[in-house]
Amino acid sequence: MYPVKKAIIIGAGPAGLAAALRLQKSHNISSVIYELRPTPTTIGGSIGIPSNGLRLLDRLGVYKPLTQIANTDERFILHSTTNDAILAESNFSGEAMERIGYGYMRVKRTDLISCLLDAVQREGTPIHYGKRIVSIDEQDERVTAKFEDGTQDTADILLGCDGIHSSVRTMRVDSTLKPEYSGVSAMFSLLRRSELPADSPPVTCFNSTFTTDGLLAIISCTASNDEIFWFFSGEVPVPESGENGWEEHRHKEVQEFKTSILNVLGQVQGRWGNFVREVIHRTESISFTPIYRLPLGGTWSRGRCLLIGDAAHAMQPHAGQGTSMALEDIFVLSHVLKHYPDGSVHDIFSKYDEVRRPRVTRIYTASEQNGQLWKKTGSWGLWFRENMVWAMFSLASVFGRKRGVIPLDDLIYDPEEEPIS
Repeated sequence: MYPVKKAIIIGAGPAGLAAALRLQKSHNISSVIYELRPTPTTIGGSIGIPSNGLRLLDRLGVYKPLTQIANTDERFILHSTTNDAILAESNFSGEAMERIGYGYMRVKRTDLISCLLDAVQREGTPIHYGKRIVSIDEQDERVTAKFEDGTQDTADILLGCDGIHSSVRTMRVDSTLKPEYSGVSAMFSLLRRSELPADSPPVTCFNSTFTTDGLLAIISCTASNDEIFWFFSGEVPVPESGENGWEEHRHKEVQEFKTSILNVLGQVQGRWGNFVREVIHRTESISFTPIYRLPLGGTWSRGRCLLIGDAAHAMQPHAGQGTSMALEDIFVLSHVLKHYPDGSVHDIFSKYDEVRRPRVTRIYTASEQNGQLWKKTGSWGLWFRENMVWAMFSLASVFGRKRGVIPLDDLIYDPEEEPIS
């Protein structure tokens, strides 16, 4: 008998939905999910999920439905800034597809949540929207969550899957851990292919180009390639008015965003340069987001509360592992539960921390290092970046190896193979 029979999950994003699925299907642990928003989320752009995350989605039973709607072209192309040359072309997964049978997926965030929601609802897991948690109390080996509307619920454990600004972390687990700005921000949008000229070049995979101010990417995010996602990510200083000034950026007119991006993209030459500027011109709405992270070393659990995903270890997106890290969290927790069927919640959470932290630290550090490529540079710095990426992929093929965008060991990592002593 597991020491856990019921879980309260705060947050109905990918982490919370996946946690409910895994606990129910593998441990017969019932969950109740509480979400702050009044409805399933309709915000966000697209998410890249590499091999290690796709294998876990398959174990949850949602991989095959996702392949019907998401883009699974795993090619990565880096275009030259100065001409129409392709500097590097590779696969995100490298040899991972051959090793474990999963490559790379680019999916709209709303589509990912929709698939997970369908699976959760088939399991009969209740989801309550418009629920703001206001307090967490523990008593008699149970944890109680109270909500702003006066309702409450009690369970054996509580999982905080509520993102980087986690209320569970702030009010219960580690109030000292605060998000910090990475120095990099992003502007992005979704655009239907039909809104572009008919003679525009096809976009079926991940296309990118460096500029002196950051990186631009244009990516197909649907199976039919009828919708593309683009983002420009680069170094942006904190507003003079402080971090509260980010709202000023978010409320800027679309035309102002377009002008600033187009000024940067003026340095991109050739047919590719013309195309990316056309994409920006045709975009009618642009979202702006400063990229925050949580410092390493924070506390992940207290009593019967455990933080999952970004609530525990939000990292920069520059290793493409954000969603996969949350999925791995859930499967490591499940793995520990299987090995400690009679263990206390304290022992389970302690072992989870011991097993999980080294992997998170390594991916977090890689994300931070990769993020340096998004910082501003000069013409020589741009030349160096382009040639560094060219050498990384070209020299690997010379020696008969497939070099993925992410190291192979990270892509074939299986949390259920972690040794549990």
